[in-house]
Amino acid sequence: MKQKSTFLFIVMILLVALLAIGCSSGETATPSEESSAAESVADTDDSTAEEPSAEPITITYFTFSAAPDHLGELDQMIAIFEEQNPGINVEVETAPFDEYFTKLQALIAGGEAPDVFELNYENFVTFAAKGVLADLTPLAEADADYSADVFYPRSLEAFNYNGRQLALPATFSTVVMFYNKDMFDAAGVDYPTNDWSWDDAVAAAAPMTDANAGVWGLHSGIQFWEFYKKAAQNGCEFFNEDMTEVTIDSPACVETLQTMIDFIETDGVMPSDTDMAGLSDGDMFTSQQIAMTVTGIWMFAAFADAPFEWDIAVEPGMETQATHFFSNGVSVFAATEQREAAWAWARFFTSSSDMANIRIESGWELPTLNNPEYVEGYLAQTPPNSRQVVFDSLNYAIVPPVIERQNEMQDAVNQLLDQVKLGELTPEEALAEAKVQIEELLP
Repeated sequence: MKQKSTFLFIVMILLVALLAIGCSSGETATPSEESSAAESVADTDDSTAEEPSAEPITITYFTFSAAPDHLGELDQMIAIFEEQNPGINVEVETAPFDEYFTKLQALIAGGEAPDVFELNYENFVTFAAKGVLADLTPLAEADADYSADVFYPRSLEAFNYNGRQLALPATFSTVVMFYNKDMFDAAGVDYPTNDWSWDDAVAAAAPMTDANAGVWGLHSGIQFWEFYKKAAQNGCEFFNEDMTEVTIDSPACVETLQTMIDFIETDGVMPSDTDMAGLSDGDMFTSQQIAMTVTGIWMFAAFADAPFEWDIAVEPGMETQATHFFSNGVSVFAATEQREAAWAWARFFTSSSDMANIRIESGWELPTLNNPEYVEGYLAQTPPNSRQVVFDSLNYAIVPPVIERQNEMQDAVNQLLDQVKLGELTPEEALAEAKVQIEELLP
């Protein structure tokens, strides 16, 4: 078992290296100067005089990954941290992922930035380039209890921008195929395997689909995150190698988008947005209206009490396989007045064994800590029974295309994909326009 765990960690370290891609230049805010010596104490004849106790410090932590399923675990972590760090209180603010980064930008612009906040890798570059992230290197060097060795080296490098450590890596997660074993059994269909193609998925979904009854065999969202990955599966990239040319309109990308639309319009195995009537794919999976859905391992907790048997497989591929790889980090606001307290929380939240054990026990993503024991504990948990698939997916992990104006690119692509879903644009027309809009976003 030890040998197997060690192998898994070596694979994980190598794949996290994918995250350390080149970032464009930008200046980051210079940390405020700190006092070099304590204030002198006035002479007094009273040798028993005591200094007044320091006022408690309150820092704010802004997060998207804790809500709604892991706020209890976050409270546990905060309680442990506050016990270990008397005098520092942590207040939590949350926002849904699709609103989080817009809200964070508004808070910073409005002078109400949180002291510490979560950033996914894709948006890290945007905030790093704007100079709003504190350089954590001086804080780390002054902290005798900190050691960079606790992290996977490449995960730490992923959040290093222009030689400055602007975030500590917190977690990683992958995306897999979830499937309802009861629905497969009832339809007499074999369970998914790790080498499935999308053709295999469509064929399996067909006998489990009854649109009149509001039941479909498959869901894989038509949005930026799914499109960039399927495009890679089909041999298409958004940019050329040195990021000087936008190639999102290539024939392979057009073919990819058409395949995604065909799941709804031609194959008839996936619900349209109208069919979903505002429900999420997760809601429809738990209500047994969808037999297979492609989503992240963060849904383990949400599906844990589902009234049916379910499991996971590596998500299907096209010409090749490619799977999502996500990583989240924790940054300190460059202008915070509570820099040391903010650092203490960031370090605890990303590297403490207490944090790691809570994450592993609850299935709240995976800590980026170089400790094989955590993986052994994670694999022992159920559901799902096939947790090894989480690490099997790493064999095909890719990161999304990232530019400095990341959110604008994602929004532009998503709006055009929505027009394709509505029948207002063809895949070819939408991606030709995407090329034009993305070119305008490049430096």
